[in-house]
Amino acid sequence: MAEALNQYASLFSRTTLHIPGMKAQFERRTTQPPAALISNVNCVPFVGDFCVVITLERGSLELPGGTCEPGESCEETLRRELLEEAGAQTLRFEPLGAWSTHSSQPHPFRPHLPHPDAYRYVVYADVALVTHPTNHGEQVAQVEVLPVHAAADRFRASGRPEFAELYELADAVRRQQASRMQVDHIQFSTYESD
Repeated sequence: MAEALNQYASLFSRTTLHIPGMKAQFERRTTQPPAALISNVNCVPFVGDFCVVITLERGSLELPGGTCEPGESCEETLRRELLEEAGAQTLRFEPLGAWSTHSSQPHPFRPHLPHPDAYRYVVYADVALVTHPTNHGEQVAQVEVLPVHAAADRFRASGRPEFAELYELADAVRRQQASRMQVDHIQFSTYESD
């Protein structure tokens, strides 16, 4: 974990996530936080070895995802937000981490959301771009598929180093997972042929 803290110092630093009254701390997680404490679901989406980045009409690069609707599961939020903001269908996803947040605001952003402590759950996902964004909420101007290093460079240039490092971490975890699956497949194939 110490290596990750050094390699992804901006991601693991305390932040406001550019939200007034918010304090947030990212933590690497391999499981979902308690559902009752999740206010938002965000995603680092991949198409093959490339990642998806969205640009809003106001010009800012963003991490796809958003607020959970009443009665909606995290998976339902993920699928809805990716379709709305990136025109993407979720093929498979894995937990990546969460920002543990504390709000100093007197009321939650929306009445059904946990407050003052909540999680902004983050996953990485394989997706297929199937349509244009439906833009229910955020006004997405552009959806791009980029190499991870190019996306990270763009996030850094736009003043979001924590998102740059989140994309890099997602790519590293995803590649590590793919390597493990290859080894497991080779071991299983060898066992079957004996």
